[in-house]
Amino acid sequence: MKCMLVRFGFVAMSMQVKNASPSKTMTASAFEKIADREAALRKLVRLAQENLQNTKRLLYHCIGHDIRFYRFSSRLLPLAGHDYIEGLDYFSLLKDDFYQVGEVVRKHQIRTGFHPDHFTVLNSPRCDVVASSIASLDRHVKMLEAMELDQSHKCNIHIGGSYNNKEKAGRNFINQFSLLDRRLQSYLCLENDDKTFTVAETLAIAEEVGAPFVLDIHHHRCNHEGDLLTDYWPRIVTTWKDEPFPPKVHLSSPRSESQMRAHADYVHLDDAVELLRGAAEVTDRLDVMIEAKRKDEALFRLIKELASHPAVTVMDQASIRWKES
Repeated sequence: MKCMLVRFGFVAMSMQVKNASPSKTMTASAFEKIADREAALRKLVRLAQENLQNTKRLLYHCIGHDIRFYRFSSRLLPLAGHDYIEGLDYFSLLKDDFYQVGEVVRKHQIRTGFHPDHFTVLNSPRCDVVASSIASLDRHVKMLEAMELDQSHKCNIHIGGSYNNKEKAGRNFINQFSLLDRRLQSYLCLENDDKTFTVAETLAIAEEVGAPFVLDIHHHRCNHEGDLLTDYWPRIVTTWKDEPFPPKVHLSSPRSESQMRAHADYVHLDDAVELLRGAAEVTDRLDVMIEAKRKDEALFRLIKELASHPAVTVMDQASIRWKES
């Protein structure tokens, strides 16, 4: 008898909480048009403060719906990293705001983290891209530290491009990862992507650098070499053995046969069942991040659909027990 507790989470935005974007920003061109630079900087700080306040609102929404897994927006700090705002210290100006977000997370034991954008590419052959990527990782980790959240709250990244030689690109990633400050390393986990590095390739690199591996089931569907996930589940779970939280995976469904890489509004029940059945063979706990376009609505709909499955017992609004003989 296999029994697994599964918690579901969603990414950044809520479809139910109105006027609560955690990603309010200003374009670089709009910033330039403000003649008074100090006034422009103050506006950026106000936007960042709104983003953090809205993040708190979203966390309380999570609490009210039993959701204990949530991904922060990576756009909490408008124009962060841009040359225009050099010298602006968001972290000292927003110290209390960051702390309050972290206080909610800690008090209610919510699993959180970030997914830095696709410009974060450690294995790039360009030194400027690598430097920018490291600066992005440092900024994401500083946000977690400002919230007083430890290394169990991860920043999830991909390996990067192949640059016409995937084996060399993989080695470049391993080398760059090894050069990172240990502080940054400890906050990172690695995910397979939908075009370049497969589950097998990303998992092997994660094992080599000692980082947890995040399985993305949708990316695996788009990018594999005939690999069966059953061959990798035990190794995937092992990469999380020293972490306080259980293995985490990403779940989404393709928009259509002709748009395989695009995410659908909701998760197809069959995709969820396939994922849960495989994971239950090797772990008794799993956290599932839903990456569907309809965010928390997709989560609630999936829970309702799973309720009719014979292996599922619904525990609350955002978690189930999977039990199959």
